[in-house]
Amino acid sequence: MKDAGQSWVPDDISLDKPNPARIYDYYLGGHHNFAADREVAERTKQAFPDIRIGAVAHRAFLRRVIRFLATQGLDQYLDIGSGLPTAGNVHELARAVNPDAQVVYVDVDPVVIAHSGAMLRDVPYATIIQADLREPSTILEHEEVRRLLDLDRPLSLTMTAVFHYVTDDQVAYRSARVLTDALAPGSYVVISHTALEEGREELLGRGAEAYRAAANVRPRTWPEIARFFDGLELVEPGLVRGPLWRPEGPDDLLLDQPERYLGVVGVARKP
Repeated sequence: MKDAGQSWVPDDISLDKPNPARIYDYYLGGHHNFAADREVAERTKQAFPDIRIGAVAHRAFLRRVIRFLATQGLDQYLDIGSGLPTAGNVHELARAVNPDAQVVYVDVDPVVIAHSGAMLRDVPYATIIQADLREPSTILEHEEVRRLLDLDRPLSLTMTAVFHYVTDDQVAYRSARVLTDALAPGSYVVISHTALEEGREELLGRGAEAYRAAANVRPRTWPEIARFFDGLELVEPGLVRGPLWRPEGPDDLLLDQPERYLGVVGVARKP
């Protein structure tokens, strides 16, 4: 049963089923999570103790990359797999640099849709739609995407921490290709992904097993992650661990221990 503080949860959502967006919210110190989410989060943390600090470092990477894109003159943002809103959302970060920025968030999770929709109700330059990354055409053809974004002009396509939930390689690469093919030259693509590396197979296996109650996860090798950027030009510093992507200062989180960040990030421009 929902309490008074859970009015943002749709009536048909079970509070007993853990959810990746709410687990991520928990790792970030948020309050939009339930006991089932926290249980899986803590089990996963036992298998992979750095997952919480890695989530915070990933959020810091997202802040840096949105500021970078805004300084490149981009005023359109398509954020797929946006998750629950937290401090420093894409529309807030982008408009701090470019007051004309327009943003469409995309997520498949009805809880994310409900809460983000309420937050964005009175924000004319940003919206959220419910759609699945595995069906990219439905995203590109959505009326809200067409209303707020002009696909004939450069935009930012952000797909962070989402492709490792698409476990079928053929579907994952096809989705990336359909989306990037639809972009105008001068657009940027941002991807982060859990990385499978030699010597860490057992660690990732334990973490994936602990997380399985919420979702199946498919870590990929660095070359497999690089395939998502086929046909694009990676910007410096290329494909790196999150803390190493254009750090802001020597005290940046995990900058001195980037190996604790179990993932790879990249930003690429469409020529």
